[in-house]
Amino acid sequence: MSEVADDVPADDDVVASTRRRAADAQRVLVKAGTNSLTDDESNLDDEKLDKLVDDLVDLRRRGKDVILVSSGAIGAGAGRVGHQTNTVEASQALSTVGQSHLMRRYTESFERYDLTVAQILLTQQDIEDPERFTNFRNTIETLLEWGIVPIINENDAVATEEIRIGDNDMLAASVAIGSDVDLLVTLTDVGGVYTGNPKHDPDAERITAVGENYDRVQDIIAASATDEFGGIRTKVEGARDVSEHGVPAIIAASAEPAVLERIANGESVGTIFLPIDGDSDD
Repeated sequence: MSEVADDVPADDDVVASTRRRAADAQRVLVKAGTNSLTDDESNLDDEKLDKLVDDLVDLRRRGKDVILVSSGAIGAGAGRVGHQTNTVEASQALSTVGQSHLMRRYTESFERYDLTVAQILLTQQDIEDPERFTNFRNTIETLLEWGIVPIINENDAVATEEIRIGDNDMLAASVAIGSDVDLLVTLTDVGGVYTGNPKHDPDAERITAVGENYDRVQDIIAASATDEFGGIRTKVEGARDVSEHGVPAIIAASAEPAVLERIANGESVGTIFLPIDGDSDD
């Protein structure tokens, strides 16, 4: 299959050099979606969460700094107490139940490797206010110096407008841009960006690289997005935002074996977004 949508050819050398750049990234931000962490009943899935942690630890063993942006608090809360997220107030309350459960499981899972984690909850105001974001960034730097894994989530208990599909996708992009990461990896329950909705279209093909074909990719997503599949839109927007700041981004399947290891080996995984800085050989 073509590296990009059929009507816009890719420069194979640029794609290859971007994969090398992703493989060599020293600081990696990984964003994990709710479906990558929970089962069909919204309960936290221990096997999924442990796999994610295994993959993150592989990056750390390669000497990389790792920052995790994790969704899942509202979903985990719903599964824990059996209430539905039919109002903003319910979603906020469920997030408080789910966030503590989520962090407990992350703590337990990382302890298998004698690693410590830290929780950071952010709102959009924290991102937009220069002083508050500087304080956040300083905290991240200190945690990484101490060998601690920062785990970031939206502060859904006090947020209102942010509680919607894709909020953490844009949060991850903002943190990546402001924290000098070298690579953003968004893990989801699909294998990347496709020419159609792969959950309903058996002929949908993976688009392995996005660059000058971005407008065409947006058109494909607009035509194929549904309530179930709509989250891919914000994942693509977040990846594009990061690439516009000269940083490669990848959307890949969380369930794929050793997914982060394969990226660190420079393999073709998911959909890679080419940096828009005219230089992919850094």
